Amino acid sequence: MTRPSTHIWRLLKWGRTLARHGALRGIESDPNTPTPVKRLARIARIGTIQPKTPDYASAFRDIGPAAIKLGQSLATRPDLVGSEAAHNLLSLQDDLPPVPFAEIKQVIESSFGQPAEALFSSIEETPIGAASIAQVHRAVTTDGKTVAVKVLRPGIREKFERDLQTYHWAAAHLEAMGGEAERLRPRLTIANFERWTNRELDLRREAASASELAETMRAIDGYEIPDIDWDRTNGRVMTIEWVEGIKISRRDDLVAAGHDLPELANRLVLAFLTQAISGGFFHADMHQGNLFVKADGTIVAIDFGIMGRINRQARTWLAEILYGLTTGNYRRVAEIHFEAQYVPSYHDVGEFATALRAVGEPMRGKPVSELSVGQMLDGLFAITRDFDMQTQPHLLLLQKTMVMVEGIATQLNPEINMWDTSAPYVRNWIRDELGPEAAIADRIKEDTETLLRIPALIRRIEDQYPPKGGAPEPPPLPNVPLMFDRKPRSTTRRMFGYALSALVGAGAAAGAMMLGWIG
Repeated sequence: MTRPSTHIWRLLKWGRTLARHGALRGIESDPNTPTPVKRLARIARIGTIQPKTPDYASAFRDIGPAAIKLGQSLATRPDLVGSEAAHNLLSLQDDLPPVPFAEIKQVIESSFGQPAEALFSSIEETPIGAASIAQVHRAVTTDGKTVAVKVLRPGIREKFERDLQTYHWAAAHLEAMGGEAERLRPRLTIANFERWTNRELDLRREAASASELAETMRAIDGYEIPDIDWDRTNGRVMTIEWVEGIKISRRDDLVAAGHDLPELANRLVLAFLTQAISGGFFHADMHQGNLFVKADGTIVAIDFGIMGRINRQARTWLAEILYGLTTGNYRRVAEIHFEAQYVPSYHDVGEFATALRAVGEPMRGKPVSELSVGQMLDGLFAITRDFDMQTQPHLLLLQKTMVMVEGIATQLNPEINMWDTSAPYVRNWIRDELGPEAAIADRIKEDTETLLRIPALIRRIEDQYPPKGGAPEPPPLPNVPLMFDRKPRSTTRRMFGYALSALVGAGAAAGAMMLGWIG
């Protein structure tokens, strides 16, 4: 069990790094920051020189791998870290100096229990990418296939476990201070962050996520997931099909190759909506470095360490919220927030609808280049405090990915209107999933399943009440009281008997003494 003094020392050390980049200024100036946190921030910045413009991304990068991942998660939380910090953290790139190849080769051989040469005929020693958790090398398998080999950094699991202990400790103490800190639910945020990172630290889980997403998107033209080489994949090493293509961030190269950029942007948005709304399982790390365009125009996604999952009810609410915002039906959007219990019931639906209108209407009628999903989310976060809305961590990945997708789509096509692109898909999904035909189909399915369960129910009843045997039923017999079948006396009657016996005994003893029979 890590001692509190160790957690405090780590927090002070990280605080000094934040202070050197000016990243504590916002914490100290925010009126909602608890006093003990402000005091700790002042101690941490003693003796440091703070720049005028805070650089949150550089601060998290200097702290270490776990902080990089945490910073990327906090980029979706302008309600928690402020809009300035959230915008800066969006630029946080997950790249670090590579680990020497000798150490990477040792991880491969120890995890498989055999020489690397038995698996790969060649591996390029210079990685094609080095992130905080793993790095990737190009290789050729012994059967001649070109693949990408992703290998965890040595000791990375232990480093994350140590830092996560302090994150949990700090979040628990922050939430216990109550007020705004309690409403933002930092403990649940860190718990979700831990689940995300644990998935990234097990490359078998990442491989399984890629396989599942490939099944979800199999029928979608123009969007592809590389194949997994399961024979060369384990918890620390993942081998995946090599992708030949142009990074989607290289706009000029895409134009030179003759790709239709507006069509690519529309297809990317629809692919995300298909994953999130139709499948409920989506690639939650869709930044520019993880998307490629093949020569035939197919978009290929890589890096499936961070995946999002939302259930059908949440997807239904999401679709209705998006459609309500695009059509200006703020009343329905407000009602959904109350149905989902995102807003406590003691608030007024009409007042919340008015607050939503204040966010949405300023964006209506503007040129498409000025419309932004990110701005809309920032506006929604701004009204959460007024209506006591607690953070919904299960939606944070979705919000983050929406902002990422919008950024890439806008880079490909500056004139894209995310709302116009999304609205037809969302409208059709709502019609198919929530329309009269869907309601009738759901009812038929539910009633049929109920009918099919009746035989099993009858069998369980018979198990409890088995049928009578083959012998004839005996006739009724007279009730004959038995002389030795005495009913147990009640506690009151027993106590009365004991008391009466005691009185009789005492009287007899007194009489014997009076007669001189006993001394």
